[in-house]
Amino acid sequence: MKVLVFAPHNDDEVLGAGGAIVKYANAGYSVYVCEVTDCRNEILRQEAKNAHDLMGVKESIFCNLPPVELKNLSPKEINKSITQVVEKIKPEIVFMPFIGDMHIDHKEVTESVLVAVRPVNNCSVITVYMYETLSETGWNIPNSERTFSPNTWIDITEEIDKKIEAMECYKTQIKQYPNPRSSESIRALAMYRGSTVGFKYAESFMMIRNIIEEV
Repeated sequence: MKVLVFAPHNDDEVLGAGGAIVKYANAGYSVYVCEVTDCRNEILRQEAKNAHDLMGVKESIFCNLPPVELKNLSPKEINKSITQVVEKIKPEIVFMPFIGDMHIDHKEVTESVLVAVRPVNNCSVITVYMYETLSETGWNIPNSERTFSPNTWIDITEEIDKKIEAMECYKTQIKQYPNPRSSESIRALAMYRGSTVGFKYAESFMMIRNIIEEV
């Protein structure tokens, strides 16, 4: 099976689903990561590739759309870029950012992913999840539409160290604690999410769709 993770910006994929990426890759799934916004900065692109190689990602895809400018692009342009990736990979499982995140790029990406994975025309996608991103998911104005309410958890007790190591590959992005984009914050969130379901460490998600064909 194929897993496709959409990241509005480089490192979102690690923060939101790094443990899941490692877990799926170790289980034999083909995992792909699509970095949606501009990665023409060669240092950042190499950091992304290093992180992806460490996690076992099969292919890194760079759409090179402009960061912080997605809201100024036509929905048609964003939809086209993301739909092309979905049609090329034909994944069964898709991860995307939480639509209520503070950064507008996250919302734009998620809305376009939802267009691309509509269950029509023999779409391959069976399961769709939204992930939380430290520094974006928790900083928005709290209300019912902007509060991340997980309904799915993945045990990443065996994967937490590699998740943090992958984030540390982003030397231009990782910060010192108490910044949320720090190794300590990543571990703390995983501990908290794990403690709510009886795991030492976990990642949590909001399942948007899960198609069951047989019982």
